[in-house]
Amino acid sequence: MIKIYGIKNCDTMQKALKWLDAKNVAYQFHDYKESGIDKDTLKIWLGHFPADKLVNTKGTTYRALSESEKASIANKPKAIALMMENTSLIKRPVWDFGNGKFFLGWDENELDKLV
Repeated sequence: MIKIYGIKNCDTMQKALKWLDAKNVAYQFHDYKESGIDKDTLKIWLGHFPADKLVNTKGTTYRALSESEKASIANKPKAIALMMENTSLIKRPVWDFGNGKFFLGWDENELDKLV
């Protein structure tokens, strides 16, 4: 079963969830705005994605960070702490297909190959 992470009121997340429903794909949704995200999960993700890709640098939460906080994204432990504190910093959706297969973001053509 696919596990998909994000924030339920995000437009991209809503598009992804509707897409999964339309394809009758079983999934579990984890809203990290409501449920938070743990350090171990973020460590796993950072093993698959660079921090500057996992952090949503286009969002208002990122723009509100201080320059020193933005610079700390390059440091994995500091990036993890920032993402745990400000879950809106995490790009969405994060797709966990199991067996160590992950995908970040929304690209319907690429996702069609994975689902």
